[in-house]
Amino acid sequence: MTTRRIIATCLILGMSLPMAGASCSDKGQASASQRRLTVGSKRFTESAILGEMLRLLAEERGVESTHQRDYGSRVLFDSLVLGEVDAYVEYSGTLKQAILGGEALVTDVELRSALEARGISMSRPLGFNNTYILGMHRDRAVELGITCISDVAKHPELSMGFSSEFMDREDGWPSLQARYNLPQQDVRGMEHDLAYRGVADGALDVTDLYATDAKIEQFDLVRLTDDLHHFPDYEAVILYRTELNDTNPDVVANWKRLVGTLDEAAMTRLNVRADTDRVRVAVVAGDFIRQALGLQVIVDDESVLADIWDRTHEHLEMVAWSMLMAILVGIPLGIVAAKSGAGVAQSILGAVGIIQTIPALALLVFMLPIFHRVDQVPAIFALFLYSLLPIVRNTFAGLRSIRPELRESAEALGLPAATRMRIVELPLAARSILAGVKTATVINIGTATLGALIGAGGYGQPILTGIHLNNIPLILQGAVPAALLALIVQGLFELAERLIVPKGLRLTRHR
Repeated sequence: MTTRRIIATCLILGMSLPMAGASCSDKGQASASQRRLTVGSKRFTESAILGEMLRLLAEERGVESTHQRDYGSRVLFDSLVLGEVDAYVEYSGTLKQAILGGEALVTDVELRSALEARGISMSRPLGFNNTYILGMHRDRAVELGITCISDVAKHPELSMGFSSEFMDREDGWPSLQARYNLPQQDVRGMEHDLAYRGVADGALDVTDLYATDAKIEQFDLVRLTDDLHHFPDYEAVILYRTELNDTNPDVVANWKRLVGTLDEAAMTRLNVRADTDRVRVAVVAGDFIRQALGLQVIVDDESVLADIWDRTHEHLEMVAWSMLMAILVGIPLGIVAAKSGAGVAQSILGAVGIIQTIPALALLVFMLPIFHRVDQVPAIFALFLYSLLPIVRNTFAGLRSIRPELRESAEALGLPAATRMRIVELPLAARSILAGVKTATVINIGTATLGALIGAGGYGQPILTGIHLNNIPLILQGAVPAALLALIVQGLFELAERLIVPKGLRLTRHR
């Protein structure tokens, strides 16, 4: 068994259909050459509906467009600045208080100027103010006689769960607590949809709400009056790259037809259709455009299987390229560690071990400022780093576990060090190396679902969307294929062991 055969087989398994990744890359290049537009949206239903409106309005003018969902506010804005996203709907309060909070912007004139300096244009308001409010379950609020935020200060025992973003933003929990002198200590940050369900189930007393959110009615929540007027206005506006005024003026004009067409009641109804009635956001957006703007837009009737296939391509692309790099780097590092002294070996193993202790989500976010882009590239490099430890450790352990008399026999034959490694040591360590690659690949498949948080797509996309919509079937569209892919990969590795591990070693193991 040659070294070339060992590494080639590992690469094939680790990449998990690399041609799928290549085909996706080719499609991306073709799209770029045709100047396909990309619109983005955040991790809640309303943003997704508005994103679909922008996509459909662009395609109504004959411009091919894609919709990337489930971004965080800061990541989505940075994507717009970097040109990874061409347009999305943002809120004036979010821009002034959170994204550009350090610039002390007060008026819309100041806001427009700050955006123009970044190559971004802003439309006039779409017509609704989706401000923050606090909410409680109706029964609990009536029981305690709470109608406004000032009343909350009288009940220090209340438990609070806010969206993670609300916990950190300038107009969020810290400033709200100071403004109303709120004494509550049992305050935690969590996924927004989980906070809603926590209040509905009685596990939490208070959470932050969006004024137009369908879940207010769905979970029988009441809005607490902001009696000290803490929260600023959150007028919905379209942000788009200024260059589109020259390159796609018809599309920009179509987008601006939304200005003034959506009041709070109308936006709430759209959210209810998507969240409560489980109508696809594309259908909700398309129906509104046809009724309110009189434009005939076409909503693709995507099948579940077609969507799963697309997500499979994206997921395999991340796994393929990250595992390719992990194998090419990890096996040589393991060899160096095994052939070096204790100090070098511990340094190498310690370094890859430290990387493994970093939470996967944090590692993904760390990659964003390094690559200055929001797509699969940061996710691929994060997954590559996360996959190193099992490969390096198992390569090191496999080579160090070779019995001394076998090494001495090879040396007695006068074989050079490189030849001994190629025809003796690597074949003997092949079973351990393969186990490390298998472990890394299976972990990689699961961890890659987090890539959707930074716009990388894959199986994480339907999982995130399903969580936001409380849609179990949609969650399963991502979770089940990811589990099946992991099982398939394990089966392929069992098959590969017959190719890589010398027959004598396999027979010895099974006795």
